[in-house]
Amino acid sequence: MERLHRLEERVEPTLEAMGFAVVRIIVTGSAGRRTLQVMAERSDGSAVTVEDCALISRTLSAIFDVEDPLPGTYDLEVSSTGIDRPLTRPKDFETYAGFLAKVDTKMPVDGRKRFKGRLKGVSPNGEILIATDEGEAVISIDNVNASKLVLTDELIAATAQSPAED
Repeated sequence: MERLHRLEERVEPTLEAMGFAVVRIIVTGSAGRRTLQVMAERSDGSAVTVEDCALISRTLSAIFDVEDPLPGTYDLEVSSTGIDRPLTRPKDFETYAGFLAKVDTKMPVDGRKRFKGRLKGVSPNGEILIATDEGEAVISIDNVNASKLVLTDELIAATAQSPAED
């Protein structure tokens, strides 16, 4: 986990200079067939294209050839976030306030680890606020194991607008 955090810190300035932001970096698969996935979005909010992913891939491949981020062999996969994107940073929970999301926690909060509801943003203390059928949940960002938007007609309609239309 620490290695991925260092890797994200290493590639973040390069991608930012190219007009992109790192959403997450994860490793999937087993020792025999691992994939290093880099998920990115455009800093201006416009859609990431296949050509953008290819450009990011070529750039990161050059960096990784020198720095060797993982021992052994792996495949590099560069992708966009998709509509039902993961929520990985505090700003994601603010940006998508009002939309339906799923949040899984590392440790139970009020006796549960899975939450589904409308995002209400981030509290002044940096905690995620989510309105569920059972009431409002307050979750420490450090306690989030995984979170993502839920694909709804509302989300599709909102993401169909270009940033210039907002």
